[in-house]
Amino acid sequence: MGKGQKRMNQLLAPILAALLFISMFTPSTFARAEELVEKKPVVTVIATGGTIGSLGTSRVSYLSYGQSRIAVEDMVKYISPEVSQYADVKTIQFGNKGSGSYTIDEFRELSLLIDETLKTSDGVVVTTGTDTMEEFAYWFDLTVQNQKPVVLTGAMRPWGNANGDVTIGGDGPINLLNAIKLAASQNTYCYGTVLMLNDEIHAAREVTKTNTYRTDTFQSGEYGILGYIDGDNINVERAPARVKACNTEAWATPFDLAEVKDKELPRVEIAYTYQMAGGEVIEAFANAGVKGIVTAGTGAGGTSSLQSTARKAAAEKGIVFASTSRVGSGEVYGGSGNIIAAGDLLAQKARLLLLLGLTFSDDTQQIRTWFETIGNRNFTTK
Repeated sequence: MGKGQKRMNQLLAPILAALLFISMFTPSTFARAEELVEKKPVVTVIATGGTIGSLGTSRVSYLSYGQSRIAVEDMVKYISPEVSQYADVKTIQFGNKGSGSYTIDEFRELSLLIDETLKTSDGVVVTTGTDTMEEFAYWFDLTVQNQKPVVLTGAMRPWGNANGDVTIGGDGPINLLNAIKLAASQNTYCYGTVLMLNDEIHAAREVTKTNTYRTDTFQSGEYGILGYIDGDNINVERAPARVKACNTEAWATPFDLAEVKDKELPRVEIAYTYQMAGGEVIEAFANAGVKGIVTAGTGAGGTSSLQSTARKAAAEKGIVFASTSRVGSGEVYGGSGNIIAAGDLLAQKARLLLLLGLTFSDDTQQIRTWFETIGNRNFTTK
């Protein structure tokens, strides 16, 4: 054997050995090996607009912005590659307008989209404007049927300006990054919908906006935050009561919008109470054909004499009322007939529960039960 042939055999030997080694494995073995490779969770960001996607005229346009908006795809690019440490991120641009401009029908579309998206994603982040973010959140909390994390986020300051500059002190980028981080972590699995802003995690049911401009505007009153995020540390200190039903049929609400996707949703309004408030607003709502009215009463849900007279007359005609307080915390008890006590739900949230109740039932007693259980779920509820 010549030197050339010997040299060729030396080169081929390790290759032949490798081929022999590989031939010992079946295709299923390789498939299993791929499964063993750790995969990052998939988080889909669904954008609806709001301040987080707004552009101002300068890097310090904290109050003047909103006409131009940035796409969610570009926002995710800005927080890359950092975000790739936590998740593979997909994006859906559902809309790009202020939160208060969305209709209840669009709320329904969003809920159905979230449930569909969670079939293939490990979590969903929804970006919205902060003005009615708490209503977005509670609506999703009541209607999304999947137990995977749903996290809402937004910003109190615009993302940047049309020149491509990011706002000095802008909270949008970190809020988005933290929301994706939280959804990917699965730490709020079975929590329902939560908010993630200003490094804080809030339950959809309790949270409300409390300040027109401060970045710590969202507060949860007497309940307090669920937890907080410090860098890579996600600290969850408490849980909503619905987690006790995790992985059971009792976890999901009866408000599955897939069952009524073509049904017209009823109109429900809010009447605010104050000193010597007239009853004309309630009368006007009744004459306009609304199906439900929430009263934001004084103290423990009180209404003026004129409002009480108008409410009684409307209730006798079949309109269902939910009684709340304008105080901001504390319970409202009692109620009879077509008047339902809403517990400690804020008026804007009681409206959504009443709307869904009227969508899924024409039995006032059933709706009352939903307010007592779903609307005021706690760890002592049977």
